[in-house]
Amino acid sequence: MNNRNKTKNFARFSILLAIEAIVCFTPLGSLPALGPIVATLGMIPVIITAQTMGVAAGSLMGFFAGLFSFIVWTFMPPNPVLAFVFTPFMEFAGVSGGLKSVFICFVPRILVGTVSGLVLKGMKNINLHDAFGYALSGFLGSAVNTALVMGGIYVLFGMEYAEALGIGYELLLGLIGTTVLTSGIPEAVLGAVAGMFVSRPINKYIR
Repeated sequence: MNNRNKTKNFARFSILLAIEAIVCFTPLGSLPALGPIVATLGMIPVIITAQTMGVAAGSLMGFFAGLFSFIVWTFMPPNPVLAFVFTPFMEFAGVSGGLKSVFICFVPRILVGTVSGLVLKGMKNINLHDAFGYALSGFLGSAVNTALVMGGIYVLFGMEYAEALGIGYELLLGLIGTTVLTSGIPEAVLGAVAGMFVSRPINKYIR
């Protein structure tokens, strides 16, 4: 029975990993949000993994999400000028991202799985793990990614990032805030919806 459960878990994780690869490497991973801003689906499989398979599995899926993002920004960057923020192998005006770019690329994604799993676990402990618990878990998990990526960019690459965008440093904080509102919030809402209408039914079916 233990071997059967391991096989089932491996199969479930593999399916979610395949979905993660699809949303990271194809245009299917982006949805229009507001105007030219898009909401990415890259954190959805991470949230679902954390909510249906636990904190460790969710964090591991977050690592793969970071790895896929690292590969994209290294070999096929959507915007080569800004790629130095996510990979040490790209430069802007002689500035390399170094280990700071590795932090931004990996740590926020890993913490999506960690936070989503821990929040849902905490909600279960106080008997609030129904729809609201799944929604809160998905929302906060996605919000952590946005906060750490954009906050990390501002703290670690503020001057260089503003220069790459062609704006004054004093305008950068406002631009980051706008990105959070127009892209980060829709992504967090998608995370909440995924928790309520995907993870919750899956867990009920499994039980």
